Amino acid sequence: MTSHSKADVPIAEVIAIAAHRDDVEQTCGGTLLRMRSLGVRTAILDLTRGEAGTRGTVEERAAEAQEAAKILGVAWRDALDIPDGRVENTYENRVKIVEVLRRVRPRVVILPYGVGRHPDHYTTATLGYEACFLSGLAKVETDAAPHRPYKIVYASLYADVRPSFVVDITSFIEERHRALMAYGSQYKNQQAGSGLFVPEEEIRERTFSVARHYGLLAGVRYAEPFVQKEIGLVDDLTLIPVQSM
Repeated sequence: MTSHSKADVPIAEVIAIAAHRDDVEQTCGGTLLRMRSLGVRTAILDLTRGEAGTRGTVEERAAEAQEAAKILGVAWRDALDIPDGRVENTYENRVKIVEVLRRVRPRVVILPYGVGRHPDHYTTATLGYEACFLSGLAKVETDAAPHRPYKIVYASLYADVRPSFVVDITSFIEERHRALMAYGSQYKNQQAGSGLFVPEEEIRERTFSVARHYGLLAGVRYAEPFVQKEIGLVDDLTLIPVQSM
């Protein structure tokens, strides 16, 4: 029987990695809630701290992120010190993520989709993928043992692509909304950024309608979309979900 050190025990089986505090809440918060309901431990890694944001201070966003984490029920959440607005795919940044992956030891990593308006978002997709690969290399030395996640999926909520699959979040849509609205510095009506941000009274309608759209694709009420690069594998044709007609 193979022995395992305490360091080999995962902090979380699923980790969502995003550029900014509140990105996860917008793209895959409902999925993290669903995983929690199934007894799966989850985690969030934010790459930046929000110092370049139009609204809110670093301290405000840190407190809001912790409040959102409580609502989402994640086992672990932290933020790196990569400059906000300057997420770059460098070796140094990859190693920062490697150190987290080896400590958390997830089986599944959720990354942002690789196409989007904000450079930090699509850069995080590539940066995160390459960090996952690097994390499995024994000769890349960190304080924790090598670990390579089994699966990488991309939260594609704001990309005009057909998802590979969706996750039913119908039972968790209200909690997801509460987690997003924990970021009062970002989503409460205020003068700063008023021309850029969605008015507070429209946020619920917009986010629920997007989730409704993806739910309709799979015959459920609300869902979050994901893309995977790999071909899916089916064992039993009679158990494939989603009715054809």
